[in-house]
Amino acid sequence: MKKISALQQLRLTTLESQGLLQASPFGKGKEAVLNVLEHLGYVQIDTLSIVERAHHHTLWTRIPGYKTEYLDALVKERKVFEYWFHAASYLPMKDFRYVLPQMSKVKRNESHHYNADPKVMQYVMDTIRAEGPKKAKDFESKNKRTGSWWNWKPSKLALERLFMQGDLMICERNGMQKLYDITERVLPGDINTTEPSPIEFAEYLVKTYLRAYGCTTVKQITHLKTGKKVRKNVNEVLESMLREGIVQKVNIEGMPSVFIQSDSEEKTLRKTRPDIRLLSPFDNSIIHRDRTKQLFDFDFRLECYTPKEKRQYGYFCLPILFGDTFIGRVDCKAHRKEKQFELIHLHIENPDTDIELWIEPFIKSIKRFAGFNNCQSITLTKVTPSKQTDIIKQAILISGQG
Repeated sequence: MKKISALQQLRLTTLESQGLLQASPFGKGKEAVLNVLEHLGYVQIDTLSIVERAHHHTLWTRIPGYKTEYLDALVKERKVFEYWFHAASYLPMKDFRYVLPQMSKVKRNESHHYNADPKVMQYVMDTIRAEGPKKAKDFESKNKRTGSWWNWKPSKLALERLFMQGDLMICERNGMQKLYDITERVLPGDINTTEPSPIEFAEYLVKTYLRAYGCTTVKQITHLKTGKKVRKNVNEVLESMLREGIVQKVNIEGMPSVFIQSDSEEKTLRKTRPDIRLLSPFDNSIIHRDRTKQLFDFDFRLECYTPKEKRQYGYFCLPILFGDTFIGRVDCKAHRKEKQFELIHLHIENPDTDIELWIEPFIKSIKRFAGFNNCQSITLTKVTPSKQTDIIKQAILISGQG
């Protein structure tokens, strides 16, 4: 058997740890959603709905038969909560204490992104305490007079500030509409609410990344975590784990030092039968763009925030993972009223990639994803390289989705 390289070993380790090599690594149904969150540590929330929203897409990728109501149910059951990881995210309730440092930082006014009028904050708290859970729109003033301090915008700022500093939690969602309640009425009684020390927080970050990726770097662990102390503590935790033999350090040319779980070295990771995964641009496996480039030689950037004339691939491209290789990206849009799923631009990275190897699993995956987006037909607008357009269109027609 051909021996795989150290870099390929890291790729396989990452994909296995991310749950992207097996058909149902986390099980099925609602319990699988909790398993994913407890294993990955978080799933990012995003409001864009060009295709199904990122949090649902990320879970769908790993859970056969995933339904969006599973996540909503877990929030209602107080097993999952919303807060900030490196961005707005769903997190497992068991990890609640590790968001307390960020909440304290906001409460101490050390984060200047959440300014709100203290009077409005008190009004919002008093209203929710007395009347029960509220949505932002519940505070919209019937009196539209300019300068009314209780109107919608100040109230929304107050809700966000109270949420970020931990006085309120989101107890329920209806789509992207959040329902806020007093934290003590949402938080389960058995949850540890002791704020972790800085070194405990660093241990949490290190263990989360090692569990979710199998291997990691200091830069990845401290991604968007500000302050030299965090980096210092992360390094200290990793050095301690090195001494204890829990992790090993791997050096690969062109990459920073990679820390890998020692038991990963004992596993014989082999390439499995290649399958296609259509990933969300916010999927945990690719959210660290430098890492994706270093491990997979795949340069991925989300272009929806780029001016149209400067976009290279499209507004909302989904990376296409084939086995352990990113073979391309596809700019998609779900036309829900027409129940039509459009492949606006399918771009294949390497024109020499044998289309016969990936076309069948690609069409199968696209059909599944179209169904998840409540679409019944698939249309293809553009392919790069263009010589493959007719072959792919024919494959779509044969599948009965054209």
